[in-house]
Amino acid sequence: MGLFWDLIQQSQLDEHQAANESLEQRVAALELQLHATQQLQRKLLETLENHFGKDLDGDGQVG
Repeated sequence: MGLFWDLIQQSQLDEHQAANESLEQRVAALELQLHATQQLQRKLLETLENHFGKDLDGDGQVG
C-alpha cells in the first residue's frame, strides 16, 4: 500500500510543479507585454507632444 501512496504523492507533486512552471511562463509573457506597452505609450506621448507643442507629461520638455 505504501508504494501506491508514494506514486499518488509523486503524481500530485508533478502536477503542482507543472502548474508553477506554467504560471512562471505566463508571468514572463505578461512582463514582455507590459514592456512593449510602456514603450508604445512613451512613443505615443512623444508624438503627441511634438504634434501639439506642449509638455503633456510634466517633465519640462516637449518631445
